[in-house]
Amino acid sequence: MRAFGQSQGVKRHEDLRFLTGAGRYIADELPENALHAVFLRAPVAHATLTGLDIAEAQEMPGVVGIFTAEHLTAAQVTTPMWSVPARDQRGKKGATPNRFALADATIRYVGEPMALIVAETRAQALDAAEAIVMDYDELPPSMDLAVGGPSLHADAPGNLAYDWMLGDEEAVTAAFAKAAHVTTLTVRQNRVAVASLEPRAAYAEWDGKRLHFAFNSQGVWHAKRELARTLNLAEDDVRVTTPDVGGGFGMKSMNYPEHFAVAHAARALNRPVGWVSDRGEAMQSDTAARDLTSTAELAFDADNRLLAYRVNTLSNLGAYNSQFAQQIQSELFSKVLTGVYDIPCALLHVKGIYTNTTPVDAYRGAGRPEAITLLERTMDMAARELGVSPFDLRTRNFIPPASFPYTTPSKVTYDVGDFARVQTRAQELGDVAGFAARKAQSAAKGLLRGLGYAYYIESILGEDEEGAGIDFSEDGRVTLLVGTQSNGQGHETVYTQYLADLTGLPFDAIDVVQGDSDRIARGGGTGGSRSVTVQTFATHATAAQMVADFATFLEAEIDAAPFVFEDGIFSAPGSNQRLTLLEAADLARARRRTDLLTHHKRAKLPARSFPNGAHLCEIEIDPETGALTLDRYLAVDDFGTLLHPTLAEGQVHGGVAQGYGQAVIEDTVYDADGQLLTGSFMDYAMPRASDVPMVRFFSEPTPSKNNPIGMKGCGEAGTVGSLAAISNAALDALWDRGVRHIDMPLTPQRIWSWLNEAAQ
Repeated sequence: MRAFGQSQGVKRHEDLRFLTGAGRYIADELPENALHAVFLRAPVAHATLTGLDIAEAQEMPGVVGIFTAEHLTAAQVTTPMWSVPARDQRGKKGATPNRFALADATIRYVGEPMALIVAETRAQALDAAEAIVMDYDELPPSMDLAVGGPSLHADAPGNLAYDWMLGDEEAVTAAFAKAAHVTTLTVRQNRVAVASLEPRAAYAEWDGKRLHFAFNSQGVWHAKRELARTLNLAEDDVRVTTPDVGGGFGMKSMNYPEHFAVAHAARALNRPVGWVSDRGEAMQSDTAARDLTSTAELAFDADNRLLAYRVNTLSNLGAYNSQFAQQIQSELFSKVLTGVYDIPCALLHVKGIYTNTTPVDAYRGAGRPEAITLLERTMDMAARELGVSPFDLRTRNFIPPASFPYTTPSKVTYDVGDFARVQTRAQELGDVAGFAARKAQSAAKGLLRGLGYAYYIESILGEDEEGAGIDFSEDGRVTLLVGTQSNGQGHETVYTQYLADLTGLPFDAIDVVQGDSDRIARGGGTGGSRSVTVQTFATHATAAQMVADFATFLEAEIDAAPFVFEDGIFSAPGSNQRLTLLEAADLARARRRTDLLTHHKRAKLPARSFPNGAHLCEIEIDPETGALTLDRYLAVDDFGTLLHPTLAEGQVHGGVAQGYGQAVIEDTVYDADGQLLTGSFMDYAMPRASDVPMVRFFSEPTPSKNNPIGMKGCGEAGTVGSLAAISNAALDALWDRGVRHIDMPLTPQRIWSWLNEAAQ
């Protein structure tokens, strides 16, 4: 049995289904007799609710039921939503204010669900929602990213969600005291909307005993547990499924208030209930992302070697703790705090702040893009202040290959890396030597050209354990059951390819099953670049056990030993019997050995892996208008062993496009009253194909030692590296005009303003 795939870019298994309109998303899967749900949402950011009159709405045509917090309380659906509080090295734990499926006494953000209207048609439900009379007394909103302001929660004084620290404060203070040079930079990470292609959606069915809940997710098992807990059901009485999903990016990995309200309505009405968000709802109610301000300090000795790193961050959580929110800018940020550099000591201090805005949670990269953007922008500024090349400064401070395994100040152990080799390849492929000539050509056209560089590293996250199942059917088909959840990344293809290559099973005979808690007892879902690495590890373990079981069976059945399995064939010395796995399964079925027709095993990675790489780009700016054009983009990545290079490259392309969006045009904006000003694509800019040049991708691997395949993951790499690369390119273009500080997004108006301020 081979240890890993052939790195062949086979065509995507699922594309025929998607491209011919045969994809099955939640809106396609609604039961025929499903009722339609609409949420009445809060129109103000902060208020005391004094009344919710539903009498007229209840009598409107087609209305079957209306549910408020009062109804949920009467039905004993009163369990607060689950979230993970931050806990730091001092033992300090974050606040855990209650959040319920429907708001009761207090409104805390525009778009908060207040009531659920269920009707025969969506139009009827919308009409009824408009007939509900909501009375409230407005309260002053807290919109500043600072401790203090009007209180949101009684158990979070000063709106402080958590106060989290990691590192050796004494050692860092001493290192800064003896530093020859200190670079300080404050960086704002703008709030962005995830804006997945398919908005959130769900439906629920109740058969009198069991709940079936379907939603577009990144994994069904958290939802199964929380639905059972909230609705006072046994977990065995809850089935959760997920069909095709049109993009997740972290936003669909958590539970939402709407899930519990829809599930309760289906049970209370004893009819299927479906809800499909529209884009306006999504902009108001999907978890937002990023939104933090950090001040970084790098201490250098006289030889420009790093002595210490210190970061102070204020992170906006929005109105409530979303599921993983407190971990994002604390624990997950710290995973790559010091990046790829040999820094003796570091200190991270984060304060999470509640504001009257939509809750904030995971987005592609989840803390890693924020950490790397801050570090790489500060390293770039340090190179300018020290008068050295940004490449030379990084080379001087890279963790050397001989130092691996290397434990960072955050107590994270990197297994392998050769960062200088990757950087050198990027300099060559990116023609850094020819940049001066290209800059002169741009100047001749009246344009400012900048070169931007960033070296990133990330850690795969999520559960380090996963399961896989392999089932043989009578019709000759094989089912691979997985615990991850594709959101469009191409999992079906890479998992099928891997199992086929590993076992010799025909590629076209393998069906991948995901997202069904009845068929797959446990899974870690998708997120944190974990899927392919962790799932193939589990598949390898299951396949190895399967082969061993079949070999034992064949030795007894054919009276030959030992049976070996090579290139998809069982054979034994002294026997002319040669069987494929499918033939062995047929023989087992004929002998009534049904135990050999299904194989399930869980496996835990020995340790995590750390994708890394060098991103290099060039931009042009028109100083007359401030317009920025991304002209060239190169990514040289160390993803370890690649199972499917084309899919990996596609992940990089998408990640870079998302990074461009945040760096240049995207920004979620609220006014002083907490009203969302960017609630549609008329006001919220999204990257277009014409905004991004062809992203050149090259693999420069150092296989991981933490899994037998040598993989490192790749799903978030494009975003982690691109934010700093593009920002550094913009500052490089503006530097000669006197601009010394920039922040995302790099919109024409902001760039034009910086140029004019510098000129004055």
